[in-house]
Amino acid sequence: MNLGAFSVSLNVKDINVSKSFYENLGFEFLGGDITQNWLIMKNGDCIIGLFQGMFEKNILTFNPGMNQEAENLDSFTDVRELQKHLKEKGIKILSEADETNEGPAHFTIEDPDGNPILVDQHR
Repeated sequence: MNLGAFSVSLNVKDINVSKSFYENLGFEFLGGDITQNWLIMKNGDCIIGLFQGMFEKNILTFNPGMNQEAENLDSFTDVRELQKHLKEKGIKILSEADETNEGPAHFTIEDPDGNPILVDQHR
């Protein structure tokens, strides 16, 4: 099962301070909008999202249809198919993707230790 590009979405207190900190670690702007309190930053194959005031915990994030360069893949497993597969494995889906639509969708699960995992398809 290929979940797509991996990143860590960080709940930050001050997006400007966090942006500066991660730039000092060699991360560069990849996407987002600082005026909306979110940025995506990249260092090599490592991608992090900085999000101020959007969620409570840090989140492991997977993006079906994208690679680590944030490029669209020609072929990928749709988020709804991934969700169905995980349900069949007995994994509890906390928030489900609408299986009646196509295109962008997401679902969330938690690992056994309560760490949130977001599977977020952008297209």
